Amino acid sequence: MKTIPSFQINHKILKKGIYISRIDDDITTYDIRMREPNREPVMTNAAIHTIEHIFATYVRNTEFGDNIIYFGPMGCRTGFYFLTRSLTDGYSIKLIKEAFRYIADYWGTIPGATAKECGNYTDHNLLQAKEEAKSFLEIIENWTKDDLKYPVDEESDK
Repeated sequence: MKTIPSFQINHKILKKGIYISRIDDDITTYDIRMREPNREPVMTNAAIHTIEHIFATYVRNTEFGDNIIYFGPMGCRTGFYFLTRSLTDGYSIKLIKEAFRYIADYWGTIPGATAKECGNYTDHNLLQAKEEAKSFLEIIENWTKDDLKYPVDEESDK
């Protein structure tokens, strides 16, 4: 089988940050990498789950909420994929920063975290989500569209 594009990125050199994973017509997939793969402990499921609920709710309630296609965790638990339609990279970065600031400062009820609304409603941790958001904000504070390229793979055949 053909290797999918996200598996062609050298995870041995990938750093924390925001990257463009792919562009399909007017849909851009952003790789929101909160952990360095295979070098740091992964995020807990509870933190990931809470970030997913709050981030997705926040961005879908912005003026461009109809342009949000998807926000969800990577199976490796090192980050998230964020898919947008017809948004500039600059606006998407701004939105990502705003969403993580919102999570870092959030003290309310986790949206969609009841048995009626969620398939695993007991697996949330707001404090961990807030700490993850604060830590990631330090990394992306000055992130711009010029930083969206994956690191150059100097060892592509290793």
